[in-house]
Amino acid sequence: MSHSSARSGAVAFWTELPRDGRWLLSTVVVQFFGRGLTLPFTIIYLHEVRGFSLGLSGTLMGLIAVVGLAVTGPAGALVDRFGARRVVLVGLLMGIAGLALLAFATVPVVAGVALCLFGVQLGVAWPAINALVATVVSGDLRQRYYGVNFALLNLGIGVGGVVGGFLVDVERPGTFVAAFLVNAATFAAPVGVLLGPLRGLHGRAARPDDDGAARVGYLAILRRPEVLWLTGLALLASFVGYGQMEGGFPAFARQAAQVSTRMVGFAFVVNTVVIVAAQFWVMNRARGRRRTRVLAVMAGVWAVAWLVLGTTGLVPGGLAAAAGVLVFHGVFGLGETLLQSALPALTNDMAPDHLRGRYNAVNSGAFQAGTIAGPIVAGFLLQHHLAGGFIAVVVAGCAALAGTALALERRVTPHVNGVQAPALR
Repeated sequence: MSHSSARSGAVAFWTELPRDGRWLLSTVVVQFFGRGLTLPFTIIYLHEVRGFSLGLSGTLMGLIAVVGLAVTGPAGALVDRFGARRVVLVGLLMGIAGLALLAFATVPVVAGVALCLFGVQLGVAWPAINALVATVVSGDLRQRYYGVNFALLNLGIGVGGVVGGFLVDVERPGTFVAAFLVNAATFAAPVGVLLGPLRGLHGRAARPDDDGAARVGYLAILRRPEVLWLTGLALLASFVGYGQMEGGFPAFARQAAQVSTRMVGFAFVVNTVVIVAAQFWVMNRARGRRRTRVLAVMAGVWAVAWLVLGTTGLVPGGLAAAAGVLVFHGVFGLGETLLQSALPALTNDMAPDHLRGRYNAVNSGAFQAGTIAGPIVAGFLLQHHLAGGFIAVVVAGCAALAGTALALERRVTPHVNGVQAPALR
């Protein structure tokens, strides 16, 4: 291995990180291990353990996304006013309260309150944490940080999901109670870091002397063409990506490809393994390249993934369909590493320091809207047995995503786009 290759590895990255960056990164696996313990099993808990109807359980789960979307805007403004650290702390405490309450929720209203509290945590997490990270690291190191954070996040969720699969048992409700309480306890790890080693990190930039600049709101931000294109990009990425992962993919795999639920679970494991294994490799090759081009490549990778999944509908129920489902999730995971190596850094380099909370909130809100719209569209098409139409819609969405990324490229500076030269071909 050459000297430059060695310097691009995990050890070199950790060495380059400032002290605050190391502390922020140190609790990611622990926190998301707890999330993995409960993420795949929450609706099972509500329906099979607490006895709520499936329709009611799904509605209660929907509260997480609705509340998360509702609080994203205020969270961004609060980050800019009071600092990201305080907002992150409030969100984590809300998450702990929600998870602890959900562990003992035996009636729908209590479960609803618990899930709303957890929705608050998810709603403030993205804009606040991304803004906090951006105050600690900058430039190329910031881009790499977001990529590593994503890999560690997936590692935690993946290991937690495997452990949760062995732990929880619908015949033993106490196992679910334990899982939610452990999830709440893992959230205490970042709280301890923020109240201890990072208690002096406020995550707030000084406001400009111009009062008008300091009072910039969301409408003024959204009037900027580059912000509008970035918002559209985030919405499309979420719609064809994570929005379909939660709804479209499992439904297509079961209905059109006719694979077992166990195979669907294995596919998510493949996704996690690819992300963890490939993130550093992708991250190092994305360095110094136009982030918009990285996102356009991501759109192409995702289009290939969805086409692979589409072919499984032509050979349902067999080994070929099972293999196609696994390949889909592996290729899709590769695309995710490209997304996380480019989009958060693009957003935070575009944002003025004193408006970083709002910029991240706009991006987060667009992403959450896509995760809400994605399952709705997938459910409609697949309910009417339009499997081919579903694949066509998401592939067309990938093409639109690539076009949006290239349109955004013409509206951002080389620095924001991850390159330093004023003119690159």
